[in-house]
Order: sequence, then structure tokens, then C-alpha cells
Amino acid sequence: MTEPATSPENQPLMPQRKPWIEAIHAYVPGKSGIDNGKPVLKLSANENPNGCSKLAKAALAESASRNPALYPDPESRALRERLAALHGLDADRIVCGTGSDELLNLAAQGYAGPGDDVLYMRYGFAVYDIAARRCGATPVVVPDRDYGTDADALIAAITPQTRVIFLANPNNPTGTLASATDIARIHAAIPTDVLLVLDQAYAEYLSADQRDDGLAMARTHDNVLVTRTFSKIYGLASERIGWATSAPHIIDTLNRIRGPFNVTLSGQAAALAALDDQDFVEQAARDNRHVRDWFNGEIASLSNHGLRAVPSAANFVLVLFEGQVQAGDAYAALADAGYIVRWLPGQGLGHGLRITMGTMAQMQGLMTALRTILADKA
Repeated sequence: MTEPATSPENQPLMPQRKPWIEAIHAYVPGKSGIDNGKPVLKLSANENPNGCSKLAKAALAESASRNPALYPDPESRALRERLAALHGLDADRIVCGTGSDELLNLAAQGYAGPGDDVLYMRYGFAVYDIAARRCGATPVVVPDRDYGTDADALIAAITPQTRVIFLANPNNPTGTLASATDIARIHAAIPTDVLLVLDQAYAEYLSADQRDDGLAMARTHDNVLVTRTFSKIYGLASERIGWATSAPHIIDTLNRIRGPFNVTLSGQAAALAALDDQDFVEQAARDNRHVRDWFNGEIASLSNHGLRAVPSAANFVLVLFEGQVQAGDAYAALADAGYIVRWLPGQGLGHGLRITMGTMAQMQGLMTALRTILADKA
């Protein structure tokens, strides 16, 4: 047997990963169960409790009968054309991805590298840090304003090294919403060679007066990329379908480096069908607002226990535990009671729980459990 090669110091030689990869902490998704195997309700991943459209489900069933040996359309042409028709966009200025996560990573990869800075707000989406580090860029965390976007702080953080700015609106995991005025002000202040990425994963949950005009900005400016997903309100998280729109030169960049055949045949079929059922989307948004408003009222009634809900425009609420009961203890107790939520100490939110809005019955059950936990620990 051939002995492995060794260095002069007699240490085995092996491939060494780049130092910026060493600094990455792998993305940790919300848990879907607990160690003892007890059945739990998953409220940790911001999935749609309404499921997906019946049209999308039928399209998935039909696609299962097609020949799996054949590749899907590599350009997702039909899907891009349908998206363009729905949103008043140019299909040639749309690119589809394996969820919006792929597109966020491609944005950093295409426009940043060693020596460059990638900016995002504190308590921003965990993928932004990973996207910056995986291409060797430096992530720069900008201070928040009460868990939301601080436009002044973001503008002040821009330097000649800034190449990409990630801004989720609504933000995940806090649910906060930056106004259209603040988004426009941020864009007006950034150099034209800096890419502003507006991550709109939860945009469909917004009412008309809450929207930030990101799609219009992507139509008219050369340095704005808007990303969206079918994982949230469309209820197709398992199919991993995302899309983005921007200026032609940015779309060209992402197309050069995206994965080939990156959206499956079933994913394209389901997304096409889902777009044809906007009644489902509107109903899901209405249901979410109704449940979220009720839940916020319930949390407000527990302020004497030190609980506070951060104002959310998404399909989840970040509940802060600022009293005697600690968020980590509440997380464990809720899991024992059958409810898995998201505790994020790794993102500086060890004092909060991000709770996906389920059905009204599900949230009533969770609130009953939470009240019992608070009473027992009082």
C-alpha cells in the first residue's frame, strides 16, 4: 500500500479549504421534530399553513407521470414569461433559481470577492453572511433600529470597498418592514457600481400600501436586483423555486454562474399552476393577517411577563422575552408541549422566538401552552 505523502514536518498533506470558507457556519434550518420522536406542530420554518394551491398540487401529480430521464427546460422560459405577465416585467430580465437562496448567493459571487464588503442589517437573513463569505468577501453588519432597517446607519456604512448590499423587506427573522421612502433613499445614496439586492421572499403578504416599489426600481435602475420565492405564500417550499429580476447585464451575470437545469420539471410545472391561482395567494395573505393580528394582541396581553412582539409584516412574529422567563426555556417547554418554533441565539436573538403563523386553531393551542408555561414559571 502506498503511504500518504507527508510534509517536511511529517504532517499528512491534504486539500486545504480557503480561509474564508473556514469562517462559514453552515445554515441551520428550523427543526421539524424533537429528539424523543413525539409528534409536534412545526412552526419554525415560515411555511404556509394553507399548503399550496389545488392547481399546483394537480400540476405536481401530472408532472410525476412525465419521463424522469429528460432534463427540464434549462431556461424556465414558460415560467419566466408567466411571471413577466403577472408582474408587468420583461421575461428576458428574469432568472429562475433553486429557491431564492441560490440567487442571493449568485449575486454575491457575481459582484464581490476578496477585498470587497457585503453589507446587511443586524438580524438579517442568515444566508447573507454565508453568501459573502463563500466568495471571499467581508460581511459587514450594520446596526439595526429596533430590529428593523436603519436607513441612516446603512448609508453611513457604505465605503469604497462596498460591492453588494442585501436588504430583506420584510426582514427575516424579525418581520420588520422598511418603507418605500427609506428604500428609495438608500438606493439614491449608494454608488452606481454597488448592487442593491432587495430580498422580497415575503412580499406577497404585504398590502398594497406597504409595498416598497422594488420591482419598479429593478425595471428602471442598473444596480437593483429583486429576489422572490415560491416557498412562502405559494406553499411550494419542497420544490425549491425562486426568481429574480434586474437589469439585463445583471441577469446575464447570474445566468453565467447559476446551476444548469436548476429548476426541476415538477417545480416549473407547479410554479406555473400556482401563478394561475391568485385567489389562493390573496386568501393566504388575508388568513395570515387575521391570525397575526390576533396573535399580536395575545402577546400584548402578556406584557406583564416581559413578552413583546416585534411588529411584523410577514407570516411570522418575533416574540421577545424580556422578563423572568427566558426564551430558551420557553422554546424547550413549547417543544415539550408539542410546538416547534425557532430560537436563534446564533443570530444574536437568544432572547426571542420566531413563531410562524399557523391556522387560528393551531395558534390558539400554542397560546394556551405558552400561558401555562408562563404561569408555571411565575
